[in-house]
Parts: sequence; structure tokens; C-alpha cells
Amino acid sequence: MKKILVAFLALFFISTNVEAASFLANARTKRIPAGTVFQLEFLQPISTFSGCEGDSFVATLKNEVSTDSNVVIPLGSVVRGSVSKVNTAKRFSRGAKLYLDFDHVVTPNGRQIPLDMAVCQFDNIYIDGALYKNLGYGEAVQKNYEKAVEITKNSTAYGMKAGESAPGIQYLTAPICAIGGFIGGAGYLIGDSVIDMFRKGLDVYINKGDVLNVKLLNPIDIPVY
Repeated sequence: MKKILVAFLALFFISTNVEAASFLANARTKRIPAGTVFQLEFLQPISTFSGCEGDSFVATLKNEVSTDSNVVIPLGSVVRGSVSKVNTAKRFSRGAKLYLDFDHVVTPNGRQIPLDMAVCQFDNIYIDGALYKNLGYGEAVQKNYEKAVEITKNSTAYGMKAGESAPGIQYLTAPICAIGGFIGGAGYLIGDSVIDMFRKGLDVYINKGDVLNVKLLNPIDIPVY
């Protein structure tokens, strides 16, 4: 009885390997190179305000992916992923950071192919791949300074234009408006910079229906038959 069982198992093992070898011999693949851009439409919202690590998401492909003039991943294919990390917004205008992990794409024949991708189009992308709206206090102060300079320039330009009604009067109106603009700009810079110390940074939102460009970091081979 034992010998019969051993013989049966050996026969089953051999037939299974023959079938697998036949399958592999008939299988062909198309390689999608690294750098290929996928346009993904998100089917649910994601944010650093309400989301947390591990939240899953689903997106659909908005562009066809082709190799050798053959479409290997058609429009509408499903890409699944999850939120790998969330850094929440903090005081001193430190903005939140959102990290996304793209897990796999479902091919037309139902196979799940692992993906290694990163978002390549967003408002701001950090060096480690995080999506963010603003970095922190230094960036906030820089924007306040740029706004203060704009206030001064606009006030000076207004003084120059106001003096066009009478020859020589711009020599009076321009300096007055420039001084007023400088004082107003300085007040804005100081006041808003103080507020930014206590203000939280911005959260990251990806709304339902948003389309993001995502780049393939490593090539993938798609089975075709």
C-alpha cells in the first residue's frame, strides 16, 4: 500500500511539472519600461486630515499603456494601493506629508502584477516621495517677505500713476506712497510671521476624481497569450 501511494505521488508530481513547463513555454510577456507614466483617477478621497497609515485606495487608468504598438494595459484597468505613512500638520506652519504605496495593477486577464511607482505630478513632492502643500515656518516667512515686497512695489507704482495728472507731482506722491507701502509691507511681514508661529501647516487632499501622473520606477513584465 505504501509503495502504491509513493508511486501515485511521484506520477502526480511529474505531471504537474510537465503542465507547468508547458504553460511557461507558451507564455509570452511584454515589458513596460521604467519611467512609463500612468494617469490614475482616484475613486475615493485621501487626506492627511482624516486618513491614516494602512488605508487602501483604488484608482483607474486614464491612459492606455502600450509596447511595440500593442496595448498591454488598457484604459480603465484597476490599480490598488495604500497609504504607507502620514505626517500630520503641526504648529509653526509645518505642513502634513502623505506617502502612497502603489501595490499592483490588475491586467485584462485578471492577473495581479506588483508595481513600484511614485507620484511625479503634484503641488509639491518631497525628496523621499512625500506629497505636501507647504514645508514649514521658513517657507511661510519667505512668502510673507515676497508679499511685503509686492505691497511696497504696488504702493510705489500707485504713487507714480497718481502723479501723472500734473507734471512733477509724482516726485511727491511716489515717495509718500513708497514709504506707506514699506510701512504696510513691514507690518504685514511681522504680523503674519508671528501668526505663522501658531498656525498649523496645510493638509494634503486628494479628492475623488482627481487624476495624478504616476511614474513606474522599475520595469514590469505583463503576460500576454
